[in-house]
This record gives sequence, structure tokens and C-alpha cells, in this order.
Amino acid sequence: MNDTCDLAGKRCRPCEGGIPPLDDGAASDLLATLPGWTRDGPRIAKTYPFANHYEAMAFVNAVAWVSHCEDHHPDLAVGYRDVRVSYTTHAIGGLSDNDFICAAKIEKLLVL
Repeated sequence: MNDTCDLAGKRCRPCEGGIPPLDDGAASDLLATLPGWTRDGPRIAKTYPFANHYEAMAFVNAVAWVSHCEDHHPDLAVGYRDVRVSYTTHAIGGLSDNDFICAAKIEKLLVL
């Protein structure tokens, strides 16, 4: 069973606050299913390298589509040939399942 695929098959749930962020153990377990993603305090992040700016921008547009469909939006830092994607759930001041679900969906964008 591939945990990344399991996460990618889930849907984000609306989060307006009132629930606690994931504890460190749960966040670490989910993070372990996402190759190359790291934890930075209340965020998870990964930098994706590309051959050129056009490919980087195409990836940004694909990430925007995932964000729109899931109604959960990352912070993006776009460089000439790389894109850093980071997720946190602002409404709870930390990580939620939604962050890991979206990260898994982003991972699937680049699977050929």
C-alpha cells in the first residue's frame, strides 16, 4: 500500500478553526509518506527543480488547479527554474490533514 497514493485519494475538509493542529507524532507519520518534503515549524515544504522557467510556471498553474479544487492554498515561491511549495493551515495555526492531502496531490502531478 502506497501511503502517498492513499493521501492523494482523499479530499480536503473545510477548516475554519476550533480544532487543534496535528500533534508532532501524527505530523511526522504523514510527512514520512511524502518524499522530499520537510517540516519547518507549523509548515511542510518542498522545492521542485525544473529545466526552465516555462516548466516551473506550468507546475505553478497545475498547483493552482489543485488548490482551487481542494480549496486549500499553499504559499509558493517561484524562481527561474524552481518552485518552493509550502503548506500550513492558517485557521488552526499549524498542520492539518489538508496540508498533507494537498502535498500528496502535488507529488502526483509529477509522476509519469
